[in-house]
Amino acid sequence: MKSFFSTDSGLYRFISKLSQVFFLNVLWLLFSLPIVTIGASTAAACYVALRMTDNEEGYIFRDFKKGFKDNWKQGTVLFLVSAVAAYALYLDFQFFHATDSIVFLIIGIISVFICADALIFSFPLIARYKNTVPHTLQNSFEISTRNPGWTILIILLAAFEIVLFNWNTTMVFFGICFGPMIVIYTVCGISKRIFQKIEIDQGLK
Repeated sequence: MKSFFSTDSGLYRFISKLSQVFFLNVLWLLFSLPIVTIGASTAAACYVALRMTDNEEGYIFRDFKKGFKDNWKQGTVLFLVSAVAAYALYLDFQFFHATDSIVFLIIGIISVFICADALIFSFPLIARYKNTVPHTLQNSFEISTRNPGWTILIILLAAFEIVLFNWNTTMVFFGICFGPMIVIYTVCGISKRIFQKIEIDQGLK
């Protein structure tokens, strides 16, 4: 009979995985502190999370450092692109509130969908494949539009997790400890399934 705390038990594996998520979350927070490095830190976290989804991770810090080093440029550019896109959307909706022009509302709604499709798979893509940022955004957009069901699922799950971790003071504490990485892990877990299917379809594996 297996003990609850044996290395083969489900409880041990759960605690081990949870501790890895916590440590990875701490790394993501620390490496994101200069703000401008958030993109590189997110790319590094995605690199580790993609490995964790199939239990391929080795040493968390070593893998994170490798992912940060290999993807810092693309990650930083993607973060800047995301920030500019978010600010442009903010301005568009501010114009709508100021003018009540339906044109700004339509442009804003369409832009939200375009930006979401272009960005949602972008960080997992740069963490898994070597490519330029424009091609990464293009690939993310194509994957999103060709897999609307999975894309909607990612958005709903990520939104649910964000709302859950902002539910009350206790959940905010857990959100600080685990929240970002749980969202990243969710996105990467679904993304890897899609990537593997594409690789099989294209005869890459």
